Amino acid sequence: MAEETDDGSTPVRPGRRRSEESRRAILAAAYELLGEAGYARLTVEGIAARAGTGKQTLYRWWPGKADVLLEAVTAHARQHIPLPDTGDHAADLHGFLAATFAAATPPTTDALRALMAEAQIDPAFGERFHRTLLTPRREALGVLTARAHAAGALAPQLTPTAAVDLAFGLLWYRLLATGDPLDDRLAELLTRTLLR
Repeated sequence: MAEETDDGSTPVRPGRRRSEESRRAILAAAYELLGEAGYARLTVEGIAARAGTGKQTLYRWWPGKADVLLEAVTAHARQHIPLPDTGDHAADLHGFLAATFAAATPPTTDALRALMAEAQIDPAFGERFHRTLLTPRREALGVLTARAHAAGALAPQLTPTAAVDLAFGLLWYRLLATGDPLDDRLAELLTRTLLR
């Protein structure tokens, strides 16, 4: 029976507890190889070799390469995207959006595209993708839009949920369809659009 990690994200096979040093090496190796070879050519064997561990170690901790990348992207988001609470709704929203867009650079963008595609063809992975990455990111932005709504600062035609949908809908549309930039100008435009 699979267990979950301490943060409740990726299923873990029974066995020894993960070494934090090995975990970081594996996640870094996955990112490096993704950037060098792309998702289609990324393999568990290649990740293990780059990280200096055996592939059985990866399979003990993750079901496959998609889950390794999912954990890497989730850790990256937690590390680089703060949830500000300055009392200035525009500054907080802009700060969150700008940090989100700044974090969406290669190889993270490559990982996000690959993970979204994998989520469409593998329902079990899709559930983990939603639970581990999409839902926590939506909830974080939802905190900011709910604060703005409660203070009367959200655009009157929007609910907090609709504001989150607009922001992340634009992010995913640009990531998956157009390739248009995700930059500070876009964060500023979205902030002005979502608030009064």
